[in-house]
Amino acid sequence: MVLTPLPDSRTEPDGSAVIRVLSYNIRSMRDDREALARVITACAPDLVLVQEAPRFFRWRKRAAWLAARTDLVVLGGGATAAGPLLLCSLRATVERTQDVLLPRTPGLHRRGFATSVVRIAGTRIGLLSFHLSLQRDERLAQTETLLERLDEMGVEHAIAAGDLNDVPTGGAFRRLAGRLQDCWAVRPWGEEHTYSPDDPRRRIDAIFATEGIEVLGCGVPVGLPGVTEADLRAATDHLPVLAALRVPAMLP
Repeated sequence: MVLTPLPDSRTEPDGSAVIRVLSYNIRSMRDDREALARVITACAPDLVLVQEAPRFFRWRKRAAWLAARTDLVVLGGGATAAGPLLLCSLRATVERTQDVLLPRTPGLHRRGFATSVVRIAGTRIGLLSFHLSLQRDERLAQTETLLERLDEMGVEHAIAAGDLNDVPTGGAFRRLAGRLQDCWAVRPWGEEHTYSPDDPRRRIDAIFATEGIEVLGCGVPVGLPGVTEADLRAATDHLPVLAALRVPAMLP
């Protein structure tokens, strides 16, 4: 299968910006790093919202390796956000970043958000990469905190993406989709299910956007030129989600 073309990154004559956004759980880069880099590069993203970035010994060096290998730069996150990481192309101008650690439930993994505000073609865009809890009650509480953080960014346009550990019929997923656009549901492109690569049956990873952003296409880039099934299986234990979004022009 060869996918219909997803719009390339560009600035339109009216000042609006078409951007490519990638969400990817990379399992601490414990798998085939070269395959991971090839997948990310082939997706040609402006913004990458990562989950399960390296968090322990020499984690900054490994994040820097991934950024350099994919012609991106590290924007924020990593161990200081308990796993979520943000990468961006040189098209983005960074306004500010903030790593957020969430309350820890005894016996459960510490979670956090990597957040930033960037400008692309002059338009301010809020970003939030997340990896929600495996435990339902904690996951629902984290979802509310996520929405509060987006509100506190003070931007008109925002993108949140990550690993929900939940399916579209679940409470956390439905809560986010009730406040934000679930980009796959708005304009499906590629494949739907993200877990696991060998036999994908569940959509637990997603990209969400505020209402002012136009979704041009979103899904798992199976069949995208340069993205092979072998690399997708070897890179990590999740499939990536790629979206093309149009952000309105900066207000005068």
